[in-house]
Amino acid sequence: MRQFDYSFLENGLLPAGLINVVSGIEKLKEREKFLKNDYQDVFTHLEGIAKVQSVQASNAIEGIVTSEQRINEIVNQNSTPLNHSEAEIAGYRDALSLIHEDFAALDIHETDILRLHEVMFSYVPQPGGVYKKSDNVILEIDAAGTRRIRFSPTPASETAAAMQQLILAYMEARSSYNVNQLLLIPCFILDFLCIHPFTDGNGRISRLLSLLLLYKNGFDAGQYISFEEQINLGKGDYYEALKQSSEDWHENKNNYFPFMENFLTTLYYCYKELDKRFASINAKKVTKQARIEATVLNSLLPISKQEICNILLDVSPTTVEMVLGQMVKKQLVDKVGTGRKTKYLKR
Repeated sequence: MRQFDYSFLENGLLPAGLINVVSGIEKLKEREKFLKNDYQDVFTHLEGIAKVQSVQASNAIEGIVTSEQRINEIVNQNSTPLNHSEAEIAGYRDALSLIHEDFAALDIHETDILRLHEVMFSYVPQPGGVYKKSDNVILEIDAAGTRRIRFSPTPASETAAAMQQLILAYMEARSSYNVNQLLLIPCFILDFLCIHPFTDGNGRISRLLSLLLLYKNGFDAGQYISFEEQINLGKGDYYEALKQSSEDWHENKNNYFPFMENFLTTLYYCYKELDKRFASINAKKVTKQARIEATVLNSLLPISKQEICNILLDVSPTTVEMVLGQMVKKQLVDKVGTGRKTKYLKR
């Protein structure tokens, strides 16, 4: 059976890039503390936006989708699910709410992990809150569209014992003063994903556990800027890092660093996005039109009207729409898509 050993985190022999990312997160985390004192209403507003994005993105990663309107209704109005996909989305909503509201009382205990899984599957026929009864595999699809086995997780007969050993190893490591908790969290998440303890929902549970561990250690940016959406935006890099770090896992020879770097870079992006929201607030002396233009022109990806409104919280949707129209006429940006899916990209 796989042996879980995180003692390598104590020797300090870590890639320089990883240390730099951790340092950047710590600095932005300290800045966030001061911002909360002055902008509590803004944080409350951002939390509502992030909750919708988290529910949407974490399910979308697994191919579970519905319309944007229904996502908002399910998350904000507790709307009754209309089909299987919406039932899975509603389950994630409830599990995420449990973490947001009660993370201090939850921990990496077997009972809590199983409870989160049970809540997540509370709207679908298949039972949640139990480990897999048969072996499963992780598939990948190559460029030709061929599905093949990428990784064979822990056998069903060994899953309960493996989870118990994983939890014990995590508890032991987090009690050490020489282990940086921020480095430990992605190691635990990688091992959880490699065990793949459930028949279904492993990826979504891993993201919920990521938030739980981050919140318990004081890293709460994901509560205001969706951690799951950042993963979804960089889904290709995420899966490549997971693939690299799971190689030779069964032989205890895998390299945690690719997954650690991807995980922590994702968290860093959350803190940077959070910081950007307040940079826009503090720049109120600059005209709203200039701020809208800068937001669009500085975006590397196509950006929607709603995404701009989420960044410039004091600017009305009408003003954003007017400025975007002007930018299109001036040929500063290209309009991509139609209707609700319309986005704007710098030329």
